[in-house]
Amino acid sequence: MRVHISVDMEGIAGAVTGTDVLPAEADYALTRHLMTAEASAAVRGVFAHDADATVIVADSHGPFTNLIQEELDSRARLVRGRPRPLAMMTGVQGADAAIFVGYHGRAGTAQSVLSHTINGGCVSDVRCNGRQVGEIGLNAALAQHFEVPVVLVCGDDTVAAEAGSVIEGVTTVVGKWSLGARAAESLHPAVACQQIEQAVPAALARRAAVRALTFPGPVEVEVDLYREMMVENPLLIPGVARTGPRTVRSVAPDFLRAYELIMLITMVAALTS
Repeated sequence: MRVHISVDMEGIAGAVTGTDVLPAEADYALTRHLMTAEASAAVRGVFAHDADATVIVADSHGPFTNLIQEELDSRARLVRGRPRPLAMMTGVQGADAAIFVGYHGRAGTAQSVLSHTINGGCVSDVRCNGRQVGEIGLNAALAQHFEVPVVLVCGDDTVAAEAGSVIEGVTTVVGKWSLGARAAESLHPAVACQQIEQAVPAALARRAAVRALTFPGPVEVEVDLYREMMVENPLLIPGVARTGPRTVRSVAPDFLRAYELIMLITMVAALTS
């Protein structure tokens, strides 16, 4: 079996504020250890299910260079650094299943810890064919495009609810319960890791029953940005048009191109000073 594990940071048990997840901040170093521990727990769960598995772990937060390599389970291969093809989902092609660890709610989710979509500094909403999607929905739909089921999603309680709304049959692990955008009641890190490790084998065993939302092409992409001037750089992308003061729109032939387009729009919008 080949399993892809995408690991973000905001949904890690114990992480609640920017000081926990931003590289220049005081508590980021600690959260790197916690993030690596949860990733390793998922890896152990995969090998408990299939001792001969191939596991690809994609470091998928911020600069994509957060996981502590020497602490990660040595049986996994690590994808790190950016820019890279398919962003958070690099390595998903050809996998038999995918797992999301440390994920967070989409932008606009009420009382959700550190919720945002792709770039919290510039994106206020993303829609595909009129449906609002966050990173869970986007990444799960991309995995489904490659016929890879997302079998397990780990994060806070709002993440579990969001995952269930976009992935039929998904298993979730709740490591913390949101008390607001910057507060939560959290499991002890060791307990969170134990629950992740224990959940993986059963989730993998029922992967045939899991299916994420799909967006048959052509796919209409709409991205709402926080400031009017952030629209200007995306307008340089062929086929992208302004449809509102802070909204850009384009149409992609299939979901893979839609995903790539959303990432490009976000990247160039963030360059606005």
